[in-house]
Amino acid sequence: MMRQHELPPPSHPFGDPFALDMPSLPRPASGYAVQLLGTDRILDRSSMQFLAVRDRALQGSFATFAEAEQAARAMAAAVTDPETLPMGIVPVGYDSMMQRHVLIHGVLRAEP
Repeated sequence: MMRQHELPPPSHPFGDPFALDMPSLPRPASGYAVQLLGTDRILDRSSMQFLAVRDRALQGSFATFAEAEQAARAMAAAVTDPETLPMGIVPVGYDSMMQRHVLIHGVLRAEP
């Protein structure tokens, strides 16, 4: 039997909500992504699997922080131990020339 995990709604275990127009972003962002921390993989909206940013099939951009958080919560609820799947919500861009997603802050580590 798969064990379900629920995270409390008022907390933001995947990062605090942020606006994409933050002046501190090093380059423009086009959406929010759920990153598997310590990797270059983000959550694909279609398959609900973590794919590399260079995967051309990847559809990893969410329009709002809330949509990205909902997807991250669904992933956390589906695994036996959410601690083994460290996720964070990050700004993401899209390079139309390379036809791939771009992690604005690069690969974020799972632990400080």
